[in-house]
Amino acid sequence: MNILLTGASGQLGQELLPQLEQLGEVISVDRTPFPGLKNMQVQDLGDLGRLETLLNRTRPDIIVNAAAYTAVDLAEDEREVAFNVNRDLPQRLARWCHLNHRLMVHYSTDYVFDGQSPRPYLESDVAGPLGVYGESKLAGEQSIIESGCRHIILRTSWVYSGHGNNFLLTMLKLAGTRPSLSIVNDQVGRPTWARNLAEVTRLVIEQLGAGQLSGIYHYCDRDVVSWYDFAVEIFHIAREAGLLTKVPETTPVASAAFPQKARRPLYSVLDTARIQQQFGISPASLEESLRACMKDIEKK
Repeated sequence: MNILLTGASGQLGQELLPQLEQLGEVISVDRTPFPGLKNMQVQDLGDLGRLETLLNRTRPDIIVNAAAYTAVDLAEDEREVAFNVNRDLPQRLARWCHLNHRLMVHYSTDYVFDGQSPRPYLESDVAGPLGVYGESKLAGEQSIIESGCRHIILRTSWVYSGHGNNFLLTMLKLAGTRPSLSIVNDQVGRPTWARNLAEVTRLVIEQLGAGQLSGIYHYCDRDVVSWYDFAVEIFHIAREAGLLTKVPETTPVASAAFPQKARRPLYSVLDTARIQQQFGISPASLEESLRACMKDIEKK
């Protein structure tokens, strides 16, 4: 099996590579070179003309698109850039997959919802993004579906890992420099370790086989917490692991205490029942995932 992985240098892309290598040969593509990645193609994915040439030259059996514009606030000022990466790129990939009868795997976000639901969001719930980032990701989903290609869209939330830019690493950095922190406690979601999402991707592809199954699935790790709860758990486990010598004093505050350009959904919990029933996948716990991620950080 020949697999094209876009966004290979990102926090999810780096976790996907070893999982996808269990399925076949992986061609990694990103605009940023990453040392150690085999078959790495350095290319600006925003250049859609060159992208077509790459696809026709490599002719992958599966395209796994982990490339994304994720700067939520900056997207409010860079709408065109956000849509170029989050809508136009997957649209072009999906069109090629449709014409060549290939499978496309793509990632989306809890930010396609408005956060007003009284229960966890189902895949079938009506979307209502609050900002440009969510709008662009929703447009990417729609473009893939409209292409008619065979696809799996995995919506996820609050992704973290031991590398890149994410909430976990930000909290560890701040804990080392500040005696006290105020952290938002009225936004609720399901933190997801990038490695778990990557493993789920492999399991889904393995089970698809030659079938024609397509659709949107939600995958997040199991526990529902606020950003404040998440931070408290991070500090507790980091201290146990020896990554912190002292835990900062933490104060829960409302989102209004930190005005941001883009609105965030207050409740963005995704229901994962469908992926559990279809593929037998059980979401991992926050504590176990954080402990495993901390071990990775310790080794660096």
